[in-house]
Amino acid sequence: MIGLIGGMSWESTVEYYRIMNEMVKEKLGGWNSAEVLLYSVNFEEIVSLQKAGEWDRLGEILGDIAVKLENAGAKAVLICTNTMHKVADAVEKRIGIPLINIIDVTAEALKGDGVKKAGLLGTKFTMEDGFYQERMKKHGIEVIVPEKEEDRNAIHSIIFDELCLGIIREESERRLRKIVDELKERGAEGIILGCTELPLILRDEEFYNTTKLHAEAAVQLLLEG
Repeated sequence: MIGLIGGMSWESTVEYYRIMNEMVKEKLGGWNSAEVLLYSVNFEEIVSLQKAGEWDRLGEILGDIAVKLENAGAKAVLICTNTMHKVADAVEKRIGIPLINIIDVTAEALKGDGVKKAGLLGTKFTMEDGFYQERMKKHGIEVIVPEKEEDRNAIHSIIFDELCLGIIREESERRLRKIVDELKERGAEGIILGCTELPLILRDEEFYNTTKLHAEAAVQLLLEG
């Protein structure tokens, strides 16, 4: 049984559920499906606390949820968002079961492909607050983000004002692809979609889809367990 902390946003949590069930069906066949417990938050409350910089409070909220999932029978927990992995360590300390960290899972995929320098797209919190880069560095991977603040602002806006609301715009996809090209020109050997909503608009296999990698890691653990 895998515990999911979702709803950040629900648009990407749907993808977690779909990927996990498709993978279980592929591996086991028949009518097999993934056994999951989902706690879906009210994203409005989470966003308000993010904007206010209340990260300690966010850690407490997600920690409380993780404890509830453990008590309900979950054998591992996933935080179904990249940004909230800023408080992953605080959440992990609250539980006695594994927390499958999305950054570690992504790092393993990069290392498997021999990538030592990767470009990162995500929310401003993910790109600018340093927690992603620091954890990737422990895996021997250098992470770069768009140099221009206007580009980072644009990505953040596309995520929150469009993708989290189910809006997909061609002009936004073009803007993102231009930013990706600039990261490659600066030496990025791979591009991390470091927001679980970004695969909704950038669907190419060349990108490191953190949603898919995270969900697949959970299923692997589920099947092994």
